[in-house]
Order: sequence, then structure tokens, then C-alpha cells
Amino acid sequence: MTAGGRYRNSMPIAPDAAAVIEMLDQVFPKVDEVNSVSSAREQMKALNIPSTEEVGSIANRTIPGPKGPIPVRIYQPASVQDATNPRAGIVYFHGGGWAICDLDSHDGGCRRLTNALNAVVISVDYRLAPEHKFPAAAEDAFAATVWTAEHAHELGIDSKRLVVAGDSAGGNLAAVVAQMARDGSGPPLAYQLLIYPVIDNADTRNDYPSKTENATGYFLTKSQMEWYRNQYLSTDSDGFNAYASPHLASSLADLPPAGIITAEMDPLRDEGEFYGQLLAAAGVATDIYRAPGMFHGFFGMEAVLPGAAAAQTVAFGFIKTALDSEPTS
Repeated sequence: MTAGGRYRNSMPIAPDAAAVIEMLDQVFPKVDEVNSVSSAREQMKALNIPSTEEVGSIANRTIPGPKGPIPVRIYQPASVQDATNPRAGIVYFHGGGWAICDLDSHDGGCRRLTNALNAVVISVDYRLAPEHKFPAAAEDAFAATVWTAEHAHELGIDSKRLVVAGDSAGGNLAAVVAQMARDGSGPPLAYQLLIYPVIDNADTRNDYPSKTENATGYFLTKSQMEWYRNQYLSTDSDGFNAYASPHLASSLADLPPAGIITAEMDPLRDEGEFYGQLLAAAGVATDIYRAPGMFHGFFGMEAVLPGAAAAQTVAFGFIKTALDSEPTS
């Protein structure tokens, strides 16, 4: 799907996706029913399965942040580094409603991103809510992006081919960082990949058809989205800040090209696609791909979902096409 079009569900949930949802419903924390966010995090950690996908190297370190050190994990590809041809750099923000998940929960996805694009990936362990309310996560995400740009040479990154990416709440952060970089005169970004992003935290957040069509039954529920929002925002008025709801920016012009991946059975489907349409209307080169029969959270499940493998191919192709058009340093 290209920006500008909108359509309703055209097919039922894919049978393989339905089976995965049934399994996830048994093990994944139902955040709106748990006693505390800490118990949800512990349940989530118990689900982390170490990835067996090999990359060149992985380094855990901390970098300076606005309120203290930020843990990051740096993935280098296995191919030999050509000092005269630095790699693209991808700063990645994990999902989890700004409240759960961490570097380990998204380790496998970052490995795949590294290998698929032969890029250096910097995964960011930003501060989580509710201990750290908005805009803490966005501030850490932006600080990590600035740090990556400033240390591009050390990391073997071409500073002209710097990408921000993320899924769900991380997609929100990637969109916000792209705006922060534009608003603050840098660093320049070559692309933004938003995977089923949270876009609307304002009072219009439940007005999208997909919030009704997919409110329950497809893993992420409308009620759970409200729980996540309540963890992140201190007040309803925070939801009207463009750095919480990026579609509310006074202008979307001069942002980096965007690729938006949505899932047909996701409550967040329509707001992500709406943001893509707004970007395109503002002159930003934007591609939107709706994964048929898929659900929120499917993207990293390529081992069991052909629809996830197909979406990864599309998403990685978006980035490759954009980066191939960028002049190297």
C-alpha cells in the first residue's frame, strides 16, 4: 500500500497467526490485569529466548544520557569492515508500551537487522515508565541518536546514512526522534522505519476504525493500550504534545523519508497509516505496507509466520532503497 489509500479489513486473521495469538495469550503478560508493572516485566523476561543468529560482534556499554547513563547494545556485522566505506547505522528503540521489554527482548530482531542490511545497529535501553514518565524515553532516544552521530567514525558508521527505527512504542520514539532532530538542527537522518507505531496519545486516540474493529481478540487490546498510555503520560495534556503524539506537530515537512509497517488486525493500524498519509502530504517520501492477516507484535516472528518474513523483506527493502540513494561520506 502506498501513502494516500485507506481500506478496511480484506481478509480474516491468518490461520498461522491465529495459532500464535492463542499461544501468546497463554504466556504473555496481560498488562491491564497484572498487580504491578514489575510483575509484567518479570513475566516478559521469562519469555526471552537467546537468539542463535550470529553477527560479527556484540558490545554492551553505557553512554551519557540526560539523567544518567543509558545502556546500549551495539551490533556489528560479520563482514570485514572497509575503512574507506563505512556502514549505515541504525539506532533501534524497542517496543513494550514504554513500560516493559528491554535489550534482550529485541536482541533477535536487532541481529536480523544487522545481517539483513550489513549495518551497525545500536539498540537503546531507554528509561521506562511509570518510574520515568514522558518525555524521559524520548529524551533518552534522542540522546542516543546524537551520541551515535557524534561517534560515527569510532563505530564504523557513515554519518550520512543514519537511520532511526522502532516497533510499537519504539516506533513512536523513532518518529519523535526524527522530529527532534529536525527541530534541533540535527543530527541529519537518512530514514525512519516505524513498525506498527503508536502515533496518537491525544483524545482522538480511540477514534480510528481499527481501534474498534481490532479492540479485542488479536493479542494487543484497546484496553491494554490505555494501560500503557497511563504508565507513560503524567496527564492527559501530555498526549497533545507532538513528542508524545507525532501527528500533532505543527509541520511534518523536512522529515527524513519514512517506511511504515502496519498489521491488518492491529488496533494501531489506522493511526500508523494516517501518519504516513500526513507525512506524504507534507512532502516526505513515505511507503506504507499493511501486512495482511497479521497482528500487533508479529514482525519478529519470521520463524513461524511467513507473513513476518514477508514484512521484513519489505521493511529492509525500504531502508536499502533509501540508503542506496544517499551519498557516502
